[in-house]
Amino acid sequence: MHAGDPVPDVHAAYDAACARLLGLQSDDGSWESEMEWNTTILSQYVIVTRVLGRPPDETTRQGMITHLRNTRTPEGGWGMHPAGPASPYATLLAYVALRLLGVGPDEPPAAEAGKWLGAQPGGARAVPQWGMFWLAVLGLVPYREVAPFPPEAMLLPRWVPLHPERLLGWTRMLYQAMSYLYGARFRADLGPLADELRDELFPATAPGPADGRRPDVVLPRGRLLRTLQHVMRGWERVHSRRLRRAALERCHRAVVDEQHASPVHGLSSVNALVECLVLFAHDRRHPLLDAAVARLEYWRWADEKNGVRVCGDRAIVWETSFAVSALLAVGAEDRSERVGPAVLRASAYLRDAQITTYPGLLPPLRSVIGGWAFSDGDSRWPVGDCTAEAVNALLSVPDARHLPPWSLPGALDVILDRQNRDGGFGTLDRQRVGRWLEALNPTEMFANCMVDSSSVDCTGSALTALARMRALLPPEGRRRADAAIRRGAAFLRSVQNPDGSFTGSWGINYTYAAFHAARGLRAAGASPGDPALGALGQWLAATQLADGGWGEDWRSCAEGRYIALAHGLPEMTSWAVLAGLDTLGPGHPSVTGGVRWLCAARRPDGSWRDDQVNGVFFATMMLNYHLYSAYFPTLALGRYLRAVGSPGSHHKERHDH
Repeated sequence: MHAGDPVPDVHAAYDAACARLLGLQSDDGSWESEMEWNTTILSQYVIVTRVLGRPPDETTRQGMITHLRNTRTPEGGWGMHPAGPASPYATLLAYVALRLLGVGPDEPPAAEAGKWLGAQPGGARAVPQWGMFWLAVLGLVPYREVAPFPPEAMLLPRWVPLHPERLLGWTRMLYQAMSYLYGARFRADLGPLADELRDELFPATAPGPADGRRPDVVLPRGRLLRTLQHVMRGWERVHSRRLRRAALERCHRAVVDEQHASPVHGLSSVNALVECLVLFAHDRRHPLLDAAVARLEYWRWADEKNGVRVCGDRAIVWETSFAVSALLAVGAEDRSERVGPAVLRASAYLRDAQITTYPGLLPPLRSVIGGWAFSDGDSRWPVGDCTAEAVNALLSVPDARHLPPWSLPGALDVILDRQNRDGGFGTLDRQRVGRWLEALNPTEMFANCMVDSSSVDCTGSALTALARMRALLPPEGRRRADAAIRRGAAFLRSVQNPDGSFTGSWGINYTYAAFHAARGLRAAGASPGDPALGALGQWLAATQLADGGWGEDWRSCAEGRYIALAHGLPEMTSWAVLAGLDTLGPGHPSVTGGVRWLCAARRPDGSWRDDQVNGVFFATMMLNYHLYSAYFPTLALGRYLRAVGSPGSHHKERHDH
């Protein structure tokens, strides 16, 4: 058999993968897996509930300790992601959480964590500013050791580039909450435990950072940021009390508006936690506090093996959209008894998850009605690429084409509202200020978090959806979609790397971007012989591993260069095969080699390994979407079968993608 010959066992692999995926569907028609990150949000949850005087019950407390015990690194600390080394920041927060949960300083796992943290250069004081903020909230360090977050920025004219409304949505929501706590100098009362923690975290003999080295600081402060912070510290010494009161009330009002706009759950767990503190700091009996605390349960996961933890976000719409696309990847010939009802239940879930109302007190800064969120239909934070993938999934199901008449025009408005001046697409917002604002990023650990810049990933999703929906839009909507497609394709061409690759933003990394760039350009009308696609295809062939798969190290994201693993992984191989189908064609040896790798790596139950990080946010934080290894290989195998004109597939239910 030659390398480019059709792969003979793809039907069996695809059928088994579909069966596996169907078995993971929830009763409501959706798919969801835990989005695994790290323990820092659990630690923050413990801190917030302790500050609020609402500690967990004994079963939950033990579950939290179990999770912290099970997720330690070999060094005795905790990492910033499942594949990362021990991190002073994550370890500091976990140590504090364990102590707040009643674990003594000499008891495991706190004892080992305290020992490891104390041996690091600078100890607890070497953590990034995000960690110092939490220490200040707990009353363990003075606020003068925290980078300034003056709430008066909320009073600036909206046209000023430094106004918080210019920030990326996640950052904006955090700023207005954190600046309230900073401006009010809120400090929790931990009683005698505060003195104990200070003695444990800041011993008099703690070594200083060696040569200023702070392991978690990936974004050292530049001159512009240092100058601005110097000015803001000066402002803190002379600010008007009257102006400060007005600024604090503006921040409080923004938090209250978010409570009304997101009555079921907030934008993310981190935002929700800090907003609870704002309500409590403003009024211990705040009328919205009980509901805000109750909403925190949405973010909790628990099982006997891994205990109780808190996720950073939930990806129900995102996962369901790709699961539907995977199940329908072969085509629309007809449907089996099992797949047909499953995709109809899923399409009903997605239809119901489209946002139809906005209960906020203030007008939103972004287009909301008609979009889909990352999480579910209760969110009021639509995301551009999540909206696009929901549209892609729904238009794959013929029975779902009869959407309400406002559905596609509403989705179009949301997607186009995220198109930036450079033609690319963002996530929550349109970019409202230049990327120069990234130079003022105070986090020290999260990159590309200040503005909603265009990304290859979001642009590929948007172009695919726009191309799908354009024929179903009225003439004016079709004209808007066509113009956006042209600008989006031009953006993709403009950001292609010299070696033919593309850089990702939300997945790891170059292989993930290759999938989105290829599908986006093809949706925009590029032919297989297009020079950009040809260069990308050459890059794919050049990066294929000896085992036939593709595997990319998570360090590619942090270092800004492609770093290959020694072996393939199912997610990266799937993305590369999908990109290869759009660039090299189904008969190319690289594509058939990747398909063979997927067939050979499949387990007997139709699954693939799911123990590696595959997602990323803000360039430095790695995630493991456990279902990526379920639906992306299924999607790749199905698309391959469709591309080779597969006759006699066991699943004749697939709908035209």
